Amino acid sequence: MADTATSVPVRSADAHARLRRRLEPALLVVTVAALVGGAAFWFSGQRVVADVCWAAGTLVAVVPALAWVVAALRRRRAGVDLIAVLALAGTLAVGEYVAGCLIAVMLASGRTLEAAAGRRAARDLRALLERAPRFARRRTGGRVDVIALADARVGDVLVTGSGEVVAVDGRVLTGPAMLDESALTGEPTPVERGVGEPVRSGVVNAGGAFDIEATATAADSTYAHIVRLAEQAGAQRAPVVRLAERYAAWFLPLSLAVAGIAWLVGGSAIRAVAVLVVATPCPLLLAAPVAVVSGLSRAARQGVVVRDGGALERLGRARTLLLDKTGTLTVGRPRVRHIIPAPGRSGTEVLSLAASLDQMSAHVLAEAIVTEARARGLVTLPADGVVEEPGSGVRGRLDGRYVTVGRTTVPADARPGWARSAENRALLDDAAIVWLTVDGALTGAILLRDPLRPEAPRTLRRLREAGVSRLLMLTGDRPEPAREVAAVVGLDGVRAEQTPADKVAAVRAESGRAVTVMVGDGINDAPALAAADVGVAMGARGSTASSEAADVVLTTDRVDRIADTMEIAVRARRIAVQSAAGGMALSLLAMVAALLGWLPPAPGALVQEAIDVAVIVNALRALLPGRGARPSLEADTTHLLHRFAAEHERLADDLDAVRDAAGLLAAEHGPRALAAVRNVDRMLTERVLPHEHAEERELYPALAASLGGPEATATMSRAHAEIDRLANRIGAHLRWADSAGGLVPEQLDDLRSCLYGLHSVLRLHFRQEEESYFSLAP
Repeated sequence: MADTATSVPVRSADAHARLRRRLEPALLVVTVAALVGGAAFWFSGQRVVADVCWAAGTLVAVVPALAWVVAALRRRRAGVDLIAVLALAGTLAVGEYVAGCLIAVMLASGRTLEAAAGRRAARDLRALLERAPRFARRRTGGRVDVIALADARVGDVLVTGSGEVVAVDGRVLTGPAMLDESALTGEPTPVERGVGEPVRSGVVNAGGAFDIEATATAADSTYAHIVRLAEQAGAQRAPVVRLAERYAAWFLPLSLAVAGIAWLVGGSAIRAVAVLVVATPCPLLLAAPVAVVSGLSRAARQGVVVRDGGALERLGRARTLLLDKTGTLTVGRPRVRHIIPAPGRSGTEVLSLAASLDQMSAHVLAEAIVTEARARGLVTLPADGVVEEPGSGVRGRLDGRYVTVGRTTVPADARPGWARSAENRALLDDAAIVWLTVDGALTGAILLRDPLRPEAPRTLRRLREAGVSRLLMLTGDRPEPAREVAAVVGLDGVRAEQTPADKVAAVRAESGRAVTVMVGDGINDAPALAAADVGVAMGARGSTASSEAADVVLTTDRVDRIADTMEIAVRARRIAVQSAAGGMALSLLAMVAALLGWLPPAPGALVQEAIDVAVIVNALRALLPGRGARPSLEADTTHLLHRFAAEHERLADDLDAVRDAAGLLAAEHGPRALAAVRNVDRMLTERVLPHEHAEERELYPALAASLGGPEATATMSRAHAEIDRLANRIGAHLRWADSAGGLVPEQLDDLRSCLYGLHSVLRLHFRQEEESYFSLAP
């Protein structure tokens, strides 16, 4: 019985909405027909019939207008539609039927235009709901059955055909899977997921069929959560809309007062009716919600779900932004940063052996090592007798050798010099260190670190440009790594070793001074997100708890979407206020003209119609990208950015080789040091310089078209010239050494300076390109 009872008002509300959608265009058709028909009769000399047509059009509009006023009063809103009713009644009373019919057309067209604008603006949000899957195909043995999505359970093997939407969160069992994630992320470029990699519900299979193993039910999956957010989007009215209603609170009595003065001054009710006609704002104050809903739609296209218009309006007024570190400013998962092989070994060998064992482990560091090995295309060896000891690592046999990956049992005082240097480097870089031993001997070290997101510094600069004046980090991490990240991205302050309660207290303290935004991704961030004026969750990889507590959810794993959304919010709020205030100002000018007798009722109706259409169209500008939006890139330019970003990853070890050669020169200048310098020269000639020259020749001209001309890349071009200069100088030193039969003391200082300088320039140049250029690509 309860289900039946609750379904009645739902069906009633749906029927009412359908009736309203039909009534508004029907009213427009009837009033336009009355206006046009009356004009035809008037020009044919049948003035009485013309007045009858116009009066009928006016009367038709009075009933729904009166209903809208009553509905507003029931919601305790003194809407300015009351002026429209008075104007319609006034035109009938004084016999200005053509003016009444014009008001009726204005009223009907305004309602229809506003409804169409709202539907257009919310289209991207509704698309999430419309494409939600309803069924899944479950594989059981050799049979595939179609089941209701609600019946899918964790562990089920589900088949996703070409072009189908992935039904639940899972991991790929057969692949690789080519996925179109644009519905969730806003990025058009398909991504590839290999066997064992996670896949989120709601993405589209852009390749051949593949199987996934469900890791969540439909109700707990990513897409279901986004759908719940989308259903709430726009459900609440933003404070800026309430501001428009406050405008109406004084606009209504002012209009009536001016109409009364016009009657007294002019001695005729016609002049008073003219004032009411031009004061009729119809969709005028609806321009504010159109702008807000347009902003919600614009954000959805960027892969951001804003819970309601109020959140978007608050975001547009925010002046303080608090951020978590791990998973927000940093990637949130470790990556291989350096490979340090023992003398006589290579970094490729160390990584290949470590990945061969770690592919059997589920540890987060093992996953990072295996991912790096696969990215480099390394071949892993079959392992025997693999055993994982929690806290220690993995051991087993590879090609007859006993290999361990993880901690080392070699005492610290018995470790060779290269191993002690690796430990010091890990300590300075705040990196985790994984040791590789082969038959009991230390063979290499792999340093892993959670890297800073390349787009993070640029994002924070854009946030300041959007109006944020205070940027703080709240993190549970230690102070040293937190301060290092803060220095790189340019934060105003850091609070480290924060518990969830500490974060809530900090958010509340900042909220007392200004509108405050909190950005986080973990379960420990959820209370702070709920306490902030606006909570923003990194929903692509974050916890469900943080997403549920947030007002804004980023469905793509990119922190620069925060800046995108902030810019959208600021612009939507500005356009909303501009539309409401500008429209009323124009109406006030028209009211003065009517008061002075310069604007009769019929022309006044046309003037007011033009004002209403103008402000609605202005509000729809919030659907368009603003001046500060990220530049749009051609597909070829995006491809180049991905290509050169991948080359940066492959050149990371080469940068280490430059520094290592310089360090070796500080200790000796014999054959080993000379061989290291020759290796650097060969690396520069074969890999680094061709990479830099290709960027100068292909990438920079392509970027100039999107970034405003060659000046946008001029600084980076200067870095290329410096890299060329240092590389040539190192080559000259080698020619000197060849003529002298080896390195001579007179050249050591300058050669070391060239190597250290080249390492610094390359490192800085790479980071600048990754931040300024590569972060623009999906």
